[in-house]
Amino acid sequence: MTKRTILIGLMVLLLAVVFATPGYCDGSLRKLGRGLCNIGTFPFELPLQVSRVNKNDGPMAGATYGVLKGIGMMGTRLFVGIYEVLTFPIAEPKNYEPILKDPEFFFEEYNW
Repeated sequence: MTKRTILIGLMVLLLAVVFATPGYCDGSLRKLGRGLCNIGTFPFELPLQVSRVNKNDGPMAGATYGVLKGIGMMGTRLFVGIYEVLTFPIAEPKNYEPILKDPEFFFEEYNW
């Protein structure tokens, strides 16, 4: 076999894995989109967490704990986004379920 034949075979196998999912919307393409969304929206975690903590616990908590929580969530959302983009053809976690569920997509909780 030539290198070209092997390369074509690997490309066909990759495409088969990507598109042979149980459900089109809940499969690997959704995982890829979720990962790209997490990478693009991770900076918004800081003001969101400050706002949430401020609303629940007051302005001093928002200015201290909220900032720390926001920085932590920024790192988490970025890391999870990179992980999901790199592993989108693999059905891990089980059935491409999201790792971050609060919310799965950053702006999901808002009614636009």
